Amino acid sequence: MDSYEHTPVTVSDKRAVVIGGTSGIGQAIALGFAAEGADVVATSRRESAVDETATAIEERGANTTRVTCDVTDAASLEDVRETAVETLGGIDVVVASQGAISRDEVLEIEDESWDFVTDVALDGVRRVTQAMVPGMDENGSIINISSLAARLSMSNLPAYSAAKGGVEAFTRASAKELAPSVRVNAIAPGFVITPQNAETYAEGTEKRAKIDDRTPLGRVAEREEVVGAAVYLASDAASYVTGEVLTVDGGFADSAF
Repeated sequence: MDSYEHTPVTVSDKRAVVIGGTSGIGQAIALGFAAEGADVVATSRRESAVDETATAIEERGANTTRVTCDVTDAASLEDVRETAVETLGGIDVVVASQGAISRDEVLEIEDESWDFVTDVALDGVRRVTQAMVPGMDENGSIINISSLAARLSMSNLPAYSAAKGGVEAFTRASAKELAPSVRVNAIAPGFVITPQNAETYAEGTEKRAKIDDRTPLGRVAEREEVVGAAVYLASDAASYVTGEVLTVDGGFADSAF
């Protein structure tokens, strides 16, 4: 048999920028990358959260810096790019994990709520891409965080669902345009426990019981369970993967009962 060497799934020595990387899934990815040997800049609007996450990244032996950003402001994102390039020496991986949500029904949602959600969750992905690509080296990887709401009907989430559907369409479009120098993929998490929704998904609640019952794996996810998908897409092992949406939902979306 001919010898065969596969490319390992690792982000060791990668340089990553995680937008929305100071809470929830974004923070889990930032810390997971750091633990795997990547240098990471995790940023968001809150200075205290940026500092706390940067400290946690440093505790994992990775290089980082402290810089805040607002995804509704292109100049702010460009500042993040320049700071990351100066600090890390370049950018190999970008994760767009920022988000916003509004729980208004279709006939009730007003322009202000709709515009806020789409400005952050959809237009923000466009701004992140436009700001970060000029600072990325060849063979770069962009990972956009989508949601099951992009493909499943969920009550009271019209703006969020529309934004995440747009994220997936934009992922495919930008993957084609940015190839071959930058790969662009998305992750669509299912129901994931984060500090913001831990009470809603607490064991014993009706919502948790319904999700557990429908999910083939029988439970909601911890946010760290999304990290492996991000590590794979960021790694050289995914060098031939672009324009894809990787679903991480325990089988929920494809389970009819």
